Amino acid sequence: MRKLGLVGGTGPESTLMYYKELNARIDRMTEGTAMPELSIESVDFRKAWRMVETASYEELASYLSQKVNALKETGAEVIALTAVTMHMVFDAIEAKTGVRLCSIPAAVCREAKRRGYQRIGLLGTALTMEQSYMKKDFAAAGIEVVVPNEAEQALIAKRILTELEVGIVKESTLSEFNEVLLRMQKEHAIEAVVLGCTELPLLLSDERCVLPCLDSVAIHIDELIRLAGEEE
Repeated sequence: MRKLGLVGGTGPESTLMYYKELNARIDRMTEGTAMPELSIESVDFRKAWRMVETASYEELASYLSQKVNALKETGAEVIALTAVTMHMVFDAIEAKTGVRLCSIPAAVCREAKRRGYQRIGLLGTALTMEQSYMKKDFAAAGIEVVVPNEAEQALIAKRILTELEVGIVKESTLSEFNEVLLRMQKEHAIEAVVLGCTELPLLLSDERCVLPCLDSVAIHIDELIRLAGEEE
């Protein structure tokens, strides 16, 4: 199995999910005979988020590229970012490092296409809902992406940053998010929702959501395991 490398810390809660799930799933798959070799380069979340907020995208790409290069030096062969928002500089990181990263948007899009969805909702950070980096793969696949209205986007972004990013999960927030999704289903006929922030699975799941969930963490982990198991 090829060594995995994760750029983590954006935020810590989702990085923990990746680490625990990759070890648990591969252990089960191999019937208790193997766990993955795995390196994590954890960024300073506050530093990275300031770059996001100030639109310092070149600086952000350089900072994350340093982390990817450090993972290469550890021998990691399958490397990924563990945050959807950081995919805003995905292409720049690949260009700077020469590494073909395992993309969250591409993996989620393939799963949506496999399930036959034609119109989906997208929740995430403000930039994920506003910009194209999480939407362009879906557009190319002919899948329509619907985002919440402006007020709902502000609410969702606030709850992600002030609650989920620091591991706070509230039933009141779950109710708020489900109300947003019910409105989107009624007005736009969305068939499912993309959990387009890797902290959202802390709150939403198929069991707790009013719509089927495309869990970006679970889907991305499936893809990482597949790539790690490929022959060199």
